[in-house]
Amino acid sequence: MTNPDLAGAVDHDAYPPGYLRAILEGARTIAVVGASPEPWRASFGIMAYLKRHGYRVVAINPHAVGQMIQGEPFYASLERAPYAIDLVNVFRRTDAIPAVVEEAIAIRPASLWMQLGIRHDAAAAQAEAAGTRS
Repeated sequence: MTNPDLAGAVDHDAYPPGYLRAILEGARTIAVVGASPEPWRASFGIMAYLKRHGYRVVAINPHAVGQMIQGEPFYASLERAPYAIDLVNVFRRTDAIPAVVEEAIAIRPASLWMQLGIRHDAAAAQAEAAGTRS
């Protein structure tokens, strides 16, 4: 059965009620692209929040490989993650989004989530055309 909150085209300026909730309810494993080992970074806090709420979280940052974040190792890329990824949560600058989307398309997550203030309409359209909600 299709979830009506996830059906059809999405207006990225005003998500329908329940859209983001439905994405989170459908995810079990979330990759955080641009995860940082620095506790003052937003990605650090978001990872802690997601873990507390029962998600498996995979930290993606090629500059932090060999380090740990909240008991989890860093991976260099989405393709190197040891688990199937349901949701790619992006903490990267807007100019890095197209490359992240290309990498995400290759692993076929159900959804891609750009954090508040990060937007790339062409990359979002590319993800959606490939079957990934954004």
